[in-house]
Amino acid sequence: MSQLCEEPLAFLGLESKVAPMAAPTTLESPRSSRGGRPRDPSRDGVIRAAILRLLAEVGYGALTMDAVAAEAGVGKATIYRRWRTKQDLVVDTIAELNREEAAAPDTGSLEEDLRQLLRRLVAVINGPVGAATLSLLSTVPHQPALAEAFRTGPLEVWRSAFGQAWRRAERRGDLRPEVSGRLWAEATSAPLVQRWLLTGDSVDDAYADQVLETVILPALRSVAV
Repeated sequence: MSQLCEEPLAFLGLESKVAPMAAPTTLESPRSSRGGRPRDPSRDGVIRAAILRLLAEVGYGALTMDAVAAEAGVGKATIYRRWRTKQDLVVDTIAELNREEAAAPDTGSLEEDLRQLLRRLVAVINGPVGAATLSLLSTVPHQPALAEAFRTGPLEVWRSAFGQAWRRAERRGDLRPEVSGRLWAEATSAPLVQRWLLTGDSVDDAYADQVLETVILPALRSVAV
């Protein structure tokens, strides 16, 4: 198996922030539910959307369970039936991020697969998930449970998506096996993430297409089968 499926998501700019760390003694072990009546899955999406909006607006430190209930338009009991603590609530939300957005495309072309993945990443960056992620960047290094949620949640789903795109290209014979690796995966999306996290310049589909067509594809053609 190529190295790509092992470490392609350093490009999200979060790997250094979610490195293993010793857990402070003040942290609680997350638990997903306190029991009671069965949860109504139909409300989960509404509540998670409210959590993302509030994280973007007030940050993790000022987030409260009561504020989430009010923003989601549900009773406090609905929130507390699902999560015992604020940490549980945010960890569960992070763990579910990007599962639909990062579903691996299969167009039969590596170029189109990468284009779709990059445009989906653009949508995430510019949407509620991107705003909430920015608000959590300073918190994650100090909250091991949040760091783990990023590793096993959005980082893993994007890792899997890019990994599948490269493996399909290998099976079609479009690429030599040695082409697939961490460097190529990072190079594909690193310019987008650098703009997002460091420069503050806009990240849009046009920029993603420009990166793909002027940087990534010419480099890949130079090592194609």
